[in-house]
Amino acid sequence: MHPAGGSGLIGDMRRLDGTDAAQHVDDTALRALYAYPDDLSRPWMRINFVSSLDGAVAVEGRSGALGSPADKKVFGLLRELADVILVGAGTVRAENYGGARTGEALRARREEAGLAPIPPIAVVTASCDLPTDLRLFTDTTIPPVVLTTARAPEAARRAVEAAGGDVRVIADAVIDGPSLLAAIGEAGWFRVLCEGGPNLFGRMIEDGVVDELCLTWAPVLAAGNAARIAHSPTAALTPLRRAHLVCDDDGTLLTRWVRPDALEGDTHGR
Repeated sequence: MHPAGGSGLIGDMRRLDGTDAAQHVDDTALRALYAYPDDLSRPWMRINFVSSLDGAVAVEGRSGALGSPADKKVFGLLRELADVILVGAGTVRAENYGGARTGEALRARREEAGLAPIPPIAVVTASCDLPTDLRLFTDTTIPPVVLTTARAPEAARRAVEAAGGDVRVIADAVIDGPSLLAAIGEAGWFRVLCEGGPNLFGRMIEDGVVDELCLTWAPVLAAGNAARIAHSPTAALTPLRRAHLVCDDDGTLLTRWVRPDALEGDTHGR
């Protein structure tokens, strides 16, 4: 949920955990740390967020202000490794999402890895309420995919299609975790990167379909009335285990957390 943001040079990244603690993390090591599991047979749901030290997910409604050069580097790497970039409609509207960008070298790396040259943006929206002047439609190389419901007004669906969106009805009235995973799997997308927002993340936690969280802690305090990274009507305690802790010398903390049973089988749930 943090496209762009950050400026300046990346410092010295180092592991803070495991047998490689205090060891320098170069580009090759960073790629290995964030690699998806091999031989996936179902969609692997990776969530990526940035937060201030006091828990703010945005500053004045946008997450970019929390970014740093190290966070931006990981943000780009996670997109590079993904089959699809999943995002809720509220985040698309608030951040004015555009299509993913890939240069010639990045496209070559993706194709060598068996991925499409450019990962599509897939928007989750029960109502299909997406203004057609968003960068999602006007600043993209490939059409965005819009995952919606049968209850979405037909006029809204037609407008999104006319703007270039690939509209797919995946549920009757409510998009829950299982229906979302089914649609993603049918599309052949197994390496899933979800960039928020908090409501979508909260729903997926409730439904037990989150495999991992990549969380960046920005070395700032934000105060204000910003939201947490996940919202849901009820609590849904979901244990995770630490996969790695990496720190940049500007204080940015890059972490990865995985559901302990995620690699034990092809089913989700607690």
